[in-house]
Formats: sequence, C-alpha cells, structure tokens
Amino acid sequence: MNRKDIYEMTDEELLVEKKNLKNSKIFHAFWIGLLAGILAVGIVSWCLSSKKNVGVLIPMFIPVILIYRQFKKPNNHQELEELLKKRGLH
Repeated sequence: MNRKDIYEMTDEELLVEKKNLKNSKIFHAFWIGLLAGILAVGIVSWCLSSKKNVGVLIPMFIPVILIYRQFKKPNNHQELEELLKKRGLH
C-alpha cells in the first residue's frame, strides 16, 4: 500500500483496512504461537528421548527461521494507524 493511496482513501475504506489490519495481527500472533509450540514440543521430546541424535534437532530450525522472518518483516501498518488516529477513527 502506497503512502499516496492511504491518504486518498475515504473514511469507510480506512475502516475496512483497519479491520483487515486487526485480522492480520491475529493471524500473525496465532502463526508465531503455533511455530513456537512446535519448536517447544520438538526440543522437549528430544531432551526426553533416550537417543540424543543431533540430526533430530535440524528440522527444529525451520520454525526458528519462520519466526525470525515474521519478526523482521517491515511493519507497513504503522502509517495506517497514525492516519486513523489523525482522522479520529480509532
């Protein structure tokens, strides 16, 4: 979404974007929690197993990488939230 596009939107369009932003935040929080749960179960099961194969831990890097990418993704919605506050639509 371009800066120009946000400032040219009507109030109704901004409210729709606000709803999409809320759904997006919920989805991302769920996704990070799911990946963290998979990582925790994998590490605990490796610690409790009788064979301590390091090869079992290698697939556990996949959730770590995905969580890292999710946190490093640029936050493009900050500008939208500021505009909503400016227009009094929060």
